[in-house]
Parts: sequence; C-alpha cells; structure tokens
Amino acid sequence: MSDAPTAKPVREHSSEMVLQRVQPALLGLMDGSVSTLAPLFAAAELTQRPMSAFFVGAAASIGAGISMGLAEALSDDGVISGRGNPWTRGAITGLATTFGGMFHTLPFLLPNLSTALTLAYVVVVVELFAIAYIRRHYMKSPLGPTLIQVVVGGALVFAVGMLLGNAG
Repeated sequence: MSDAPTAKPVREHSSEMVLQRVQPALLGLMDGSVSTLAPLFAAAELTQRPMSAFFVGAAASIGAGISMGLAEALSDDGVISGRGNPWTRGAITGLATTFGGMFHTLPFLLPNLSTALTLAYVVVVVELFAIAYIRRHYMKSPLGPTLIQVVVGGALVFAVGMLLGNAG
C-alpha cells in the first residue's frame, strides 16, 4: 500500500455539453458583444446623450438576441448534427446574445457621457477577454491567436461605429 496521494482526475467537458450548450452560448456572447458595438457607439457619438445611446444599445441587444435565437433554433434540428434540441440551443444563443450586448450598454445609464464611454470601453475589453478565455477553456483554442482574433474583430466593429458616429 502506498501512502502517496492519488491524483485527482482531470475534469474533461463532454463534447455533447460543449456542442449543445457552450458553443451556442459562446456564439451568442460573441455576436452580442461585437455586433452591438457599432450602433451603440455611433449613437453615443451622434447624440452625445447617454440615455439615447442606452436605448439604441438595448434595442440592438434585444433585437440581436431574438434574431440570433431564431437563427440558431431554425438552422438545424439537431438530429443529424448531434447539436441537441434546436429550441434549447436557440434560447441559449438568444439570451447570451442579449446579455453580451447589454453588458457594455449598461454604462450608458450614467448621466455623464465621458464616464459612460470610459466604463463601456473597459467593459468591452473585459467581454473580449472573457470570450477568449471561454474559447481557450472549452474549445481548446490557443490563447494568443484567440485573443488576437477576438480583439481585432471587436476593434473593427468598434471603429465602424466611431467613424460613422463622427461622420454624422
């Protein structure tokens, strides 16, 4: 008998859980976090009113959540692909999309535009790093390339919003 401690088993995530839960949530978070940047920051620049930007961001987040949820639910019935119940995937994707867009929209409830923008920038950076972490943790994507992909994608959409907001 050995007195050496036994090694704890490494917890692996089932491919079913990743395919049916994590991937739809990640898809939603990525879409919500990135696709709502342009309208939100364009509205902030155009109106110079945080509450107007908040309503644009909320509308974009909720609208994108509904759209992405339906798109995921109607994209495949899950039988051949093994992706699980389409309405469960759709609900996960839709909610994650809405939440992903709302996180950086909430700072615009603050009355000072400069403060709201600064806080929203910080929230966006945290969102992008969280997405990269989830991709790394569940999808086993290399962290460096994942960070670059997520940050570059987010920066491009953010730049479009700022350019169009300043042009208006």
